[in-house]
Amino acid sequence: MLTVEDEQVFRALADPNRRLLLDRLFERDGRTLRELQAPLAMTRFGVMKHLRVLEDAGLITTRKVGREKLHFLNPLPIQQIYDRWIGKYAAARVSALADLKHVLEGGTIVTTEATYRPKLVNQVFIRAPQARVWEAITKPEFTARYFYGCVLKADLVVGGSFTYLTPDGSGTMIEGQVLACDPPRRLVHSYRSRWGPLAADAPTRVTWELEAMPNDVTRLTVIHEDFDGETATYKGLAGGGWTWILSNLKTLLETGEPMPAQG
Repeated sequence: MLTVEDEQVFRALADPNRRLLLDRLFERDGRTLRELQAPLAMTRFGVMKHLRVLEDAGLITTRKVGREKLHFLNPLPIQQIYDRWIGKYAAARVSALADLKHVLEGGTIVTTEATYRPKLVNQVFIRAPQARVWEAITKPEFTARYFYGCVLKADLVVGGSFTYLTPDGSGTMIEGQVLACDPPRRLVHSYRSRWGPLAADAPTRVTWELEAMPNDVTRLTVIHEDFDGETATYKGLAGGGWTWILSNLKTLLETGEPMPAQG
């Protein structure tokens, strides 16, 4: 049975103009209304109405930067639908068939480097009090269950460490430093992967914003920015890293159990 949230997502995706807007944000996040309106044969007001539907469905988020309102793709609702109907063993086959179709139709599978500094903005609504979500973000007994098994070691003061250790605690997966801390509303820390090819990337910045909503619901927004282009770290997180982590966090807090491990 579809939830109200699922119904909103499907209704939002039913319109071709809204799908085009999502395509534009997939090509490059952080666009203004003026940029998004350019390829559409409709008024500014018409585009605003479509963007409002997408935002209500949770498919996009917005950030105010100076006088501009920037729009970002939020992949979590689509990821949750994907997780519901496409099993982890079917995913590789589905991807391979999609790539084959693309090639047979004359396309090529390429990855292009953007000239802008990309940013990832993910937002999820969690049926749990704000204080509980804050604990899940900052306590090692929680992170070990949803953050790829990583155990958080943190000193929640400005300048304190914010480090994710391997499950056995013997190695560092991600190292960082607390840049701002306002429990249980906002946490900002630097982020640098310390394993594999990602270790060569420069440090980036992660902001966790928690907003208490009615009925013990928390709106959690995670902004990951300051990437030096589409680095290995960016590609790994944009390719499903953050969507998996936040979907897993939501599932853990709402059901008491994390999602099955990825194959």
